[in-house]
Amino acid sequence: MQKHSSRLALAAAGVTVVLWASAFVSIRSAGAAYSPGALALGRLLSGVLVLGAVLLLRREGLPPRAAWPGIAVSGLLWFGVYMVVLNWGEQEVDAGTAAMVVNVGPILIALLGARFLGESLPSRLLAGMAVSFAGAVTVGLSMSRDSAGGHASVLGVALCLLAAVAYAGGVVAQKPALAHGSALQVTTFGCLVGAVACLPFAGQLAGEVGRAPLSATLNMVYLGVFPTALAFTTWAYALARTTAGRMGATTYAVPALVVLLAWAFLGELPGPLTLAGGVLCLAGVAVSRSRPRSSATAGTAEST
Repeated sequence: MQKHSSRLALAAAGVTVVLWASAFVSIRSAGAAYSPGALALGRLLSGVLVLGAVLLLRREGLPPRAAWPGIAVSGLLWFGVYMVVLNWGEQEVDAGTAAMVVNVGPILIALLGARFLGESLPSRLLAGMAVSFAGAVTVGLSMSRDSAGGHASVLGVALCLLAAVAYAGGVVAQKPALAHGSALQVTTFGCLVGAVACLPFAGQLAGEVGRAPLSATLNMVYLGVFPTALAFTTWAYALARTTAGRMGATTYAVPALVVLLAWAFLGELPGPLTLAGGVLCLAGVAVSRSRPRSSATAGTAEST
């Protein structure tokens, strides 16, 4: 039973990583027509509508009172601040620089998880994160070099770093909430908190919807339905069954998948350095999620 649950959690994490990687393509399209705050609000409203409908169909209702502090903090930091700041930051720096800076997030998650959640920092996790981070830096450097309009401003780097901090804080705050509420409840109301926090951008969204091409609006809706509603729910499901540090390390697979998706959908042929970085990212994830053979055979309580 435990092995089956672990496989489901790993599959859920895989769904999350693939959908978050796909968001890269959609953000590039929608971001050309929507300002950072408007894009975040439109994405969150789309996500809330889908999540709310599923919540009503499943009749799960409101989460317990004990889950609300984590929901409120993660909703404000991760669904609110992170999405707005990252959208803004990617307008100030090239994609490669953004990828390098934001990938500080998983490292912060591991450190914050150890400090506030009492999680361990096994050597395999640290080694895997080091390998994956080296891969993310390699991908970022290659993307920056190959980008025709590549640039990096102090403001953009600061915004991406703030996004990484908000992401890490949101994940660590969400973990305790999942001990009291379901993945669907925590995700739905976290998304709602983020949408409420982004309401000051409602005027911008209303004005830009009328001017934006249909493709940009459809991409914004896609971001809300799949990388937000579905992917954040599968993330919460997996996070409830493992440590925040391991889940954070799993997201290092995103840069590798982004390279493949950009190749498939944007016709951006990756160079040897980019491919090498992607391989390092995936190798690091594999190391970070592995366990010593003695530990596995002993049937330890730690989930993968």
